[in-house]
Amino acid sequence: MQNFNNYNYSLTELSQRSIEINKKGIKKVDRQGMLKQLLGNIDLTTLSGDDTSEKVTNLCNKATSFKDKSAGISNVAAICVYPVFADLVSNALSQTDVATACVAGAFPSGQSPLSIRVDEVKYAVSNGAQEIDMVISRGKLIEGNSNFVFEEIVAIKKACGNAHLKVILETGELKTVELIRLASEIAILAGADFIKTSTGKIQPAATPEAMIIMLDTIKEYYEKTGKMIGIKPAGGISKAEEAIIYYLLVQEILGSSWLSNKYFRIGASRLADNIYNEIIK
Repeated sequence: MQNFNNYNYSLTELSQRSIEINKKGIKKVDRQGMLKQLLGNIDLTTLSGDDTSEKVTNLCNKATSFKDKSAGISNVAAICVYPVFADLVSNALSQTDVATACVAGAFPSGQSPLSIRVDEVKYAVSNGAQEIDMVISRGKLIEGNSNFVFEEIVAIKKACGNAHLKVILETGELKTVELIRLASEIAILAGADFIKTSTGKIQPAATPEAMIIMLDTIKEYYEKTGKMIGIKPAGGISKAEEAIIYYLLVQEILGSSWLSNKYFRIGASRLADNIYNEIIK
């Protein structure tokens, strides 16, 4: 496996880095241009127990309602739903540039036998999912079984076929710098196309500190291999100001090549409306 460097930042140091990066970056950016780009980076999400076909159809219609070429406004990047809605979403979006994404693999806990989790991924992909957001077994990682986590990601990546795999670390449950760094390394080495902060189902969800750890790991891997891995903060990001923080972290640590929705997504349910409303003011 790839050898990563020692990672010695404390949470306090990471917090200070985030503050400094945002102070520096906010002075330089074109806010309107940044907001338009951020809108196109959103995975518009509904992951509720009361989701219905009507609710999901309405979300698909909403996802394709933002685009305005004359104003430089794009659609969101993807719709993210449970696998039972994969066929509905993929059909609704078939003539658009919005991707179909599914959480799969016993989301949000990951606490099911791996064979069942793999079958759920295969089901989602066979029903039109182009992207899979999986969760790692945090309990296994916390108790020291990192090999299990590596192998489960390998198995689910294989089940994805041509679908892109986003690996959710659930950083709020990992808690420490060391575990978030280790989870990031394992996910990348096991084949993740993206690493993602959170399910949005526990608190804290996305944080700038966890995001920096993940970005630093992606950068180090890129410097050693030349391979770009994507990043997705998710959970609790509903305001433009919150999204801007993550945009600036990506820009500063990884550079502008990562700012397209090929490598940078934000998982959110309310953010798109808030950004769009500010753009058209």
